[in-house]
Amino acid sequence: MLLSAFGSLLQLLYLAMLVLAVVAFVFAATAREDAYRAADKKKKSFWLIILGIAVAVNLLPTSLFFLQIAGVIASIVFMVDVRPALKEVSGGSGGGRKGGSSSDGPYGPYNGGR
Repeated sequence: MLLSAFGSLLQLLYLAMLVLAVVAFVFAATAREDAYRAADKKKKSFWLIILGIAVAVNLLPTSLFFLQIAGVIASIVFMVDVRPALKEVSGGSGGGRKGGSSSDGPYGPYNGGR
């Protein structure tokens, strides 16, 4: 019973690694090429190749655990470093704000009493 529970936990871990790699790949594919240059990150093709390999390694029936870990690390780096930078330069809303500038108040932009 303990071995079957460990096996199902391991399967859930593999599934989570696959989902993370697929989600990162989709985000990388849908971002604009010029956003990568503007954010001073690696090229879009670089991230598509790395994340595509991560997805492929997770789909293989053989257990290439070290390559899967490398794919998870690449996916995490993309999700926590590259994707927020791409959103920032693409004009994506960050932190729940919907447009506007940092000087906007609750009733519109603050102009310093002018």
